[in-house]
Amino acid sequence: MSTYAVRVWLPDRPGALGAVASRIGAVRGDLVGIDILERGGGRAIDELLVELPSDDLLPLLAAEISQVDGVDVEDVRLAAESVHDPRLGALEAAAVLVEQYALDGLFTALCSHGRHNFDADWAVLLDLEGPGLLARAGDAPPAAWLGAFLHGSRTSAAVVGADAGPDDVAWADLPTADLALVLGRHGRPFRARERRQLAALARIADSRRVELVARQAVAQP
Repeated sequence: MSTYAVRVWLPDRPGALGAVASRIGAVRGDLVGIDILERGGGRAIDELLVELPSDDLLPLLAAEISQVDGVDVEDVRLAAESVHDPRLGALEAAAVLVEQYALDGLFTALCSHGRHNFDADWAVLLDLEGPGLLARAGDAPPAAWLGAFLHGSRTSAAVVGADAGPDDVAWADLPTADLALVLGRHGRPFRARERRQLAALARIADSRRVELVARQAVAQP
């Protein structure tokens, strides 16, 4: 039994999700999870977790879902562990961050859990004054490119609001420092709920950073 993450666009109206669930059942699939990623303009983007008794049924699953009026399949992939319960993953990441007792450990944990929780290809913590990378997970673009991208993004309300700009890059400032957590992945855009969750993760990390900096200042003779 394999579990797949199926990202779909569907009409934001009663019955649409039920019709999709019926098609999933028609191919002997079991709908075991639903995550609403974005809503607006009369449509919703949902990520569905579907268990299939055979991998051979995957093409048929996508075809059946696409037959529902107004529904489009954006992406189908084998579900990563972080997708199985994103809310639990977010809580576990927050717990790891507040348990850190050194800045290096905090920055490394932020990148590694950010990459894992969002199923990203890479994650970096960027010092915008340099710019320079304080921590990374995965094969990220050069710091100079990331710094130029973020400085340009901050001048555009549309990019800040995720209404324009690259949809395969998501970022969030650490509010009290000139630092930013930046994630990237290929093939799947970051959606509104994911960007809000990323911002919350950055705020948690920043609060712990402030505590550690204050502790270090007190410990110095």
